[in-house]
Amino acid sequence: MHDAYFAVGVDCVETNTFGANHSALGEYEISDRIFELSQAGARVAREVADEYATEDRPRWVLGSIGPGTKLPTLGHLPYEVLRDGFQLNAAGLIAGGADALLVETSQDLLQTKAAVLGCRQALAEAGLDLPVIVHVTVETTGTMLLGSEIGAALTALEPLGIDMIGLNCATGPAEMSEHLRYLARNARIGVSCMPNAGCRC
Repeated sequence: MHDAYFAVGVDCVETNTFGANHSALGEYEISDRIFELSQAGARVAREVADEYATEDRPRWVLGSIGPGTKLPTLGHLPYEVLRDGFQLNAAGLIAGGADALLVETSQDLLQTKAAVLGCRQALAEAGLDLPVIVHVTVETTGTMLLGSEIGAALTALEPLGIDMIGLNCATGPAEMSEHLRYLARNARIGVSCMPNAGCRC
C-alpha cells in the first residue's frame, strides 16, 4: 500500500498503526505488543519511503497514533494507563524510523493530552525532537464527540508544544472550512487538514 502511494507521487505516508494503542489492542488481549507492532508498522513504511527517496526529494513517514476505543473523560480507562500506552506506541514508531508523530482522529481532549504527553516522553527518552502533529475530529454537530469546540481544542493543545494542529475524519472539506478558518486565524503553529474524500465515517 505504501508503495502505491509513493508511486503516484506523494511525499509522505502514514504508518498502519492507527490501532496500536492500549485500549484497542487490549480488546484482543495483546496490549503487551504495542511497542512491537508500532515499530513493525513504522519499519515497513520507512523501508518503502527510503526506496523512493532521493537527495533532491526525500520521502517521509508519519507515525499514526489513533485515539483507541476508550475515552478517559467518560471514565472508560484511567488517564495514566492510556498515556503510558500512547508512550509505548510513540516509542515503537520512533524506533521504527518515523519522521513525525501524528495523533489523529482525536475525540476527547483528555485522551488527546494523554497521547501528546506520551509522545513527548517517548521523544525525550529517545533523545529526539520530531514534529508532533495533532488532528482533532469535529462532527457535523460542530463539536468534537464530547462537545468541545475547535477553539477549546486549540486552547488546550497548543500549550502542550505541538508543532501542527488540524482536523481529520468525520466530514469533508466543506464542513471543515469554518473550523480551519478559525485555526488559520488563531493558531500560532502550522495548520493541517485531512478531510474525508466524498464520504463520512
